[in-house]
Amino acid sequence: MANNPKEQNNLKLNINPEVANGTYSNLVVISHNPSEIVLDFAQMFPGIEGATVRQRIIMNPIHAKRLLAALNDNLKKFEQQFGPIVEPRADGTVPYDILGKA
Repeated sequence: MANNPKEQNNLKLNINPEVANGTYSNLVVISHNPSEIVLDFAQMFPGIEGATVRQRIIMNPIHAKRLLAALNDNLKKFEQQFGPIVEPRADGTVPYDILGKA
């Protein structure tokens, strides 16, 4: 993960078609040991008991910290462009659409 935005813009990513389609996840379970952070990305659906792990990402703590900073930066930019992201209420309903618009 490039820390310098200029480095990131010059990075050429090669992606095969299976990976390019992406994997949907609405749940992530995060665990760690002294040398690794483990992110299990899963899908959980109403009416189906449990969750299915679709992808496990293992990274060192330095990269995890960089990922956190990159996510914070991107979410800030997203909200500046599209408006605030509204968290669901305790009962699971959201007062607006997913982008916080009425």
